[in-house]
Parts: sequence; structure tokens; C-alpha cells
Amino acid sequence: MNKKWITGVAVLAVSASLAIAAPQAEKAWGGHHRRGFMSEKLAQKLNLTDAQKQQIKDLNKAFRQDNKAFFESLRATHQQMRAAKEANDTAKLDALKPTIESQKAQMKQLREAQEAKILTVLTPEQQAQYKALKAERAAKWQQKRSQQ
Repeated sequence: MNKKWITGVAVLAVSASLAIAAPQAEKAWGGHHRRGFMSEKLAQKLNLTDAQKQQIKDLNKAFRQDNKAFFESLRATHQQMRAAKEANDTAKLDALKPTIESQKAQMKQLREAQEAKILTVLTPEQQAQYKALKAERAAKWQQKRSQQ
């Protein structure tokens, strides 16, 4: 049972990372086709200027290009994990765990570095508002998680 939970969490973590990292349609600032770090809804809440939106879009494009090889390896690991899970190959899943954990840690570092770059584009007021919104979202997520 414990192995299934660990595997499930690993699948979820890699899937979430892939969802964030995967290239999507060119609509960088809209709804379901959001690409990069900031959605249109968040940009509106922060009252970003067109120049700020463009700077963030450029940062996100550079982020994807700079980390393309990592994202490809992440996708490959995810595919291997999915295949092992479908084949009920627990040995392969166990062998993939160190890679998954390493990639998860690397993805966290990449996201944090990207967030730091994007925060430099924001005014001090926007940064404070962003941090408050982020904390609010984290609290809601934690509350949902504790209800499960």
C-alpha cells in the first residue's frame, strides 16, 4: 500500500511539473492556453502594464528555451513511469524513484529561480500583492488537501 502511495505521489508530482513545463499553444496570456508563469487573470489582479506583460512573456520564452533538454528528460521519465505502471513493473518504478525525486527537486529550483526573475519586473507594490495572492492560494490548497 505504501509503495502505491509513493508511486501515486511521484506520478502526480511529475505530471504537475510536465503540465507547467510542457510547451502549449502560442496564447501566452489566456485561459487554458496559458504558457509560462503568469496567467492573464493574475496579470489583471496585479494591474501589469503591457511592457511588464511583454517582459514576463520574454522571460518565460527564455526559460523554456534554456531548459528544453531538462523538460524533454522530464517527459521521457514520465513516459517510462507510465509504461512501468501500466505493465505493473514495480522494479522499474522503484528504479525510477531517484530520477523522479531528482527531477522534482530540480524543477522546484527552476520554478523558484524563474519566479525571482519575474518578481524583478514587478513594482514593490505588485510584488507585495503577488506574495499575498500566492499565500492566499497556498492556504486554499492546503485547506483542500487537509479535507481529503
